[in-house]
Amino acid sequence: MTILNKAEKTLGRPQYHIRLKPGDVGEYVLLPGDPMRSDIVAKYLDNAELIAHNREHRTFTGYYKGVKISVTSTGMGCPSAAIATEELANIGAKVFIRIGSSAALQPEMKIGDLLISTGAMKNEGTSRFYVPDCFPAIPDIEFTSLLINTANEMKDELGYGLHYGISATDDAFYGETEEWIKKLINLGVSNVEMEASAIFTIAHLRKLKAACICGVSGNLNTGEVIYETENTKLAQAWESEIRVVLETIYRYEQTKNK
Repeated sequence: MTILNKAEKTLGRPQYHIRLKPGDVGEYVLLPGDPMRSDIVAKYLDNAELIAHNREHRTFTGYYKGVKISVTSTGMGCPSAAIATEELANIGAKVFIRIGSSAALQPEMKIGDLLISTGAMKNEGTSRFYVPDCFPAIPDIEFTSLLINTANEMKDELGYGLHYGISATDDAFYGETEEWIKKLINLGVSNVEMEASAIFTIAHLRKLKAACICGVSGNLNTGEVIYETENTKLAQAWESEIRVVLETIYRYEQTKNK
């Protein structure tokens, strides 16, 4: 019996799900969930080109201050985010930054604020295929530290509140009970989202870098949520987090060249 080695079969070749090949993306890739948010990132890039759009994965590649950068949407949840991360790594991506929306859990956090993850609870099934439950999901410390510093420097200019702490990565948006949310709040968890822990885990195992920054869409602690009308403060947070990430990438690239 011959068992297929997926890692060996797909490395350095055209990728099945994201429909990209080596050379299509830069070393830095922003990872929104919503495919249409890839278009928001693209407007901040010079010479941005739509490279592929297959399933939930919409990819542009362009340049920011001379640095080649890509954006690939992951869709919702860890399974599709893990596939995107694996396939992007197969074709040369080295730094993955999740950008998106997140529900805050602590009372001081407001809609439109930015949240940077310093770690993630693995309340999802995908990471269990990679590591034991007790294994932590941690972003790259060096890149995340620079992300925090850059976000602090830019917050007055862009007008957002900034927070950082441990996130919870959950699988079921509608399965989170009041008891579960209270437990996370009491543990001091900052926010709930749906992709970071798998991205952190895969990047660690592949000796690559990952980080996560999200805009606050609502607060499950205070009940401040917007589900039926346009969330204008969240839309502005998306713009702000993209600007922060792009500037962080540029600064990080400068440190590499010293």
